[in-house]
Amino acid sequence: MVDPDRLLAAYETARCDLMSETESSGHWVGQLSSSALSTATAISALALVERHDPTTSAGFFADESREAGLSQLIVKGLRWLCDHQNDDGGWGDTDKIASDVATTMLVRAAFQLTGVPADEADMLDRADAYIAAHGGVAGVRRRFGKDKSIAAATLANCALAGVIPWRQVPALPFELTCLSQSFWTRLNLPGMSYTIPALVAVGQARFHHGKPWNPIIRAIRRAAIAESMRVLELQQPASGGFFEAVPLTSFVVMCLAASDQSNHGVVRRGVDFLLQSVRSDGSWPIGTNLAIRNSTLAINALSAAGENIADVHCLEWLMSCQGTEVNSQSGAAPGGWAWTDSSGGVPNVDDTAGTLVSLAGYLKATSRAQGAEVRQSAAAGVKWLLDSQNSNGGWPTFRSGSARLPFERSGTDLTAAALRALNIWRIPLVRGSGLGASESAALDEQIGQALDQGLRYLARQQQPDGSWLPLWYGNQYHAEQANPAYGTAKVLLALRDLGRLEDTEARRGLDWLSAAQNRDGGWGGRPASEDLSANEPRSSVEETALAAESLLTCGRNAAHEAAAQQAVAWLVNAVQANRHQEPSPIGFCFARLWYYERLYPTIFTVAALGQAVRRQRHEPAPQPAAHLGKT
Repeated sequence: MVDPDRLLAAYETARCDLMSETESSGHWVGQLSSSALSTATAISALALVERHDPTTSAGFFADESREAGLSQLIVKGLRWLCDHQNDDGGWGDTDKIASDVATTMLVRAAFQLTGVPADEADMLDRADAYIAAHGGVAGVRRRFGKDKSIAAATLANCALAGVIPWRQVPALPFELTCLSQSFWTRLNLPGMSYTIPALVAVGQARFHHGKPWNPIIRAIRRAAIAESMRVLELQQPASGGFFEAVPLTSFVVMCLAASDQSNHGVVRRGVDFLLQSVRSDGSWPIGTNLAIRNSTLAINALSAAGENIADVHCLEWLMSCQGTEVNSQSGAAPGGWAWTDSSGGVPNVDDTAGTLVSLAGYLKATSRAQGAEVRQSAAAGVKWLLDSQNSNGGWPTFRSGSARLPFERSGTDLTAAALRALNIWRIPLVRGSGLGASESAALDEQIGQALDQGLRYLARQQQPDGSWLPLWYGNQYHAEQANPAYGTAKVLLALRDLGRLEDTEARRGLDWLSAAQNRDGGWGGRPASEDLSANEPRSSVEETALAAESLLTCGRNAAHEAAAQQAVAWLVNAVQANRHQEPSPIGFCFARLWYYERLYPTIFTVAALGQAVRRQRHEPAPQPAAHLGKT
């Protein structure tokens, strides 16, 4: 076991580092990684707006000083791209991820559109060679698979730059956005709300630059332009950023600007969003921030470590972030939480579940009056989760659906999060919310059924080797870019809270997790050799901390304990080397675009080392908060 003094010192270092990141309002914001894909698409969008901007005083960049500032911004962004080209000639979604053909083609398009020469003479030649070697247009289609709207947007960006002909861009039927959502529900087709921005903008750009030969389709699409723009305008949030995502917003801006709509309100608000999102070094992140996600992760980590979260003054802010209206972008009902407090955030299962766990922690430390307010907020969140469960028993990202889109497909990580949240609030809501006997019984039965269905879903999703694969987290070194360490750890923590660690599935998961440990004591990357050569990436802090927390609190035998202690030693050494602040790209956003978050490694380290400190002090492990309502 790790020396107690070293362990405590490492925990206190990580905890203090985490607490130093709080904002004046008590919550955390963090910082998403800068993205070559986001930077390239933003540059293309701004360049096309400038090119198609009216020359009158109504033009967005009609003012000379503003136009000069835009030019400087574009050049700064292109230089950032030059500085972050990979050795193979391509670019990845972030500076820590391998190159991919879609991002590389988007960077190539940005240079083509702006006409700014590359800093290095052979930079674009190396990019062209990478694109050719990885399939070009066909490679882009393979990259995005079933997500055809983002593949079409990427190809439209390239066509606008003259890199590919327009005939290689799919002609998206944007006229369908004029139909009601109930029409799509009756036909059991994928929900429209997630795809409207790309469908409208890319579809109109494709129509503008290459009209179909069929006169009937031509007439229908021409007539649908105004109405589809009205639908798009209703969906655009106050921030101007669709889903708070820079690439998606950039695609909308560039396609509409190049379709003679550069002065439309949607474009102008989108440009404002891009100008407000750029960083001082000229780069753009994949999205605005993960303020709610980071805050709930931090609160729950501190709570698991035994800290008094009443000292974390974040409760009022969290409850103020709860959705109170139907979300314009996803159609989600009120009651859920998004990943960000910005207006373009969308309520989702993972962040709603995480927030509910945080509220349960606060419930123990609030006054009677505030406790009633917390219960009311939690009740709405629990109802939102219950209504979001898919028919297969699992939970999707935003809301139940046909499972034809990634956002509608159930995920083991999402289901595990939902199960923990429902379990933690089951007794407090059934026994402590002042419901009548029949109402309490009905709610208890509904939650119980949801838990049973979710457990059965997880059992079906367990891989033959005993692991679970998450939906929204990956590892670039895994053969399928999956992240079984993350998924397995999250499911095991849910099984722990539900008292199911003696189940066969839990034992198989624990055995897989302990056996998957790298030789250096951590998880992630490729299994590292003992000398950790430069060509073999080290284990990641995020995956090692999650595995450690799971094994420390769920382990059932000596092998699990040995793996847990090695993981704790690895984390202590990482903190002493200040590696607990080195993030790894483990996250996926829409269209499986990679990101990393600066606060993830510190938060996960606090949770794991906090559990290790409690064990050395012989403190009882935190009880599943299904006991909160007992008095």
